[in-house]
This record gives sequence, C-alpha cells and structure tokens, in this order.
Amino acid sequence: MLVLKLTSKIKQLLLSIALIAFGLPVVLVLIMKFVNPPFWGWQISRTLFPPQGYPEYSQHKWVSIDDTSSILPLAVMASEDQQFPNHWGIDIHALLSVIRESGENGPKRGASTITQQTAKNVFLFPSHTYLRKAYELYIALLMELIWGKERIMEVYLNVAEFGPGIFGVQAASQHYFGVSAKKLTAYQAAQLAVVLPNPYKIRPAPMTGYVQQRVNWVLRQMHNLGPLTL
Repeated sequence: MLVLKLTSKIKQLLLSIALIAFGLPVVLVLIMKFVNPPFWGWQISRTLFPPQGYPEYSQHKWVSIDDTSSILPLAVMASEDQQFPNHWGIDIHALLSVIRESGENGPKRGASTITQQTAKNVFLFPSHTYLRKAYELYIALLMELIWGKERIMEVYLNVAEFGPGIFGVQAASQHYFGVSAKKLTAYQAAQLAVVLPNPYKIRPAPMTGYVQQRVNWVLRQMHNLGPLTL
C-alpha cells in the first residue's frame, strides 16, 4: 500500500512538472505577443554573470519594427538566417549537422535560426546542453505559431546584443553611428548584422579587414535575396 501511494505521488509530481514545463511557455509566449519584454533571460544572465568587457551599465531602448530602417530585417536575415521567411523556426539540415558534430557534453555550436535565437535570448539562459536546446526548439515552434514572422523579427532586433551591454538596434545605431534605427543605411545595417555571431570580438566600427569582407558578403546576399516581406 505504501509503495502504491508513493508511486502515485511521484506520478502526480512528474505530471505537475510536465504541465508547468510545457504550459508556462505557452502562457509567456501568448503574453509577449502583445507586451514587450521589460527584461529577458540573456540580459539577466549578462547582468548576474558579466563576461570580460561587460560595462557597468547596459544600453537599450525599445523600438517598433515600423520605426526601424526597412532594410535592417533583410540585412539580419542575410547574415543570420536566409531561410527565415520559409521555415517553422527550425533549420532541419543545420540542426542535423550540429547533432552529428556534437560531443559528449552536448552541441558545441548553435546554427540557430532567428526564431531559435529569439527564444534563447528572451526565455532561456546560456547553456550548451541537449535539454536546453530541446526546450529552445519547443519555444521556437510556439513563437512561430503564435507570434508570426514580423513579431519574431521585431523582438529579435530589440533583444539581440550588438556589443558588450548594447542591446537592440536602437541602442546600437545610436552608439556606433549616432543615428536612430530608422535612419540606418543599407551599409550600416550590414555592419550591425555582421557582429551578431560574436559581438564581443566583432565590432561594426571601426572596421577591420575581416569585418569589411563580411559586410560586402552580406550586401551581396541582401541583393540576391531581394525585397523581404514578413
């Protein structure tokens, strides 16, 4: 009898944990379809565990996608995720490649879509484990279903880190170029886009030879992709 009661309690506990694990993200994603996040996981992690070079005060100012340069989403997509308009949050081919190259401690690189990066930045914390990656994929799918592409891009552009403690395109545009995100040129948009893989090692200005090459590559990809409709 005691064993049966204990088993029943364990089952109830596991069910409760599962309901919270899968239900809470649904609630949060629904809320943030309409409410801009006042803070997010990546920002909290940087504040609590600042990496070398992180400033005492971070920079951020939310800006709607309608108040950013229309060329900016295209530049980011060209640099980070050229299949963004077509997938459901997951690049299957890139994901399988990451799994094949992973070691015992989990994946060493992300190959994440813009949707996955947004899910990680907003709802999760830095971690290279299969569990976090699986949770990221689940949240990314919810975002595709509930938010849609335009909202995903808007949130991504506002929470991505473009330099140590520089969050979002508005702060980045003002910091590096002295203009608002609305007034960015195609070249400046490409400069910002190329730093996203590693904003602690890559700076949009002053440009190194490597950054110049990457900017030129992104500009060519933007031309090849053509007009972007979200």
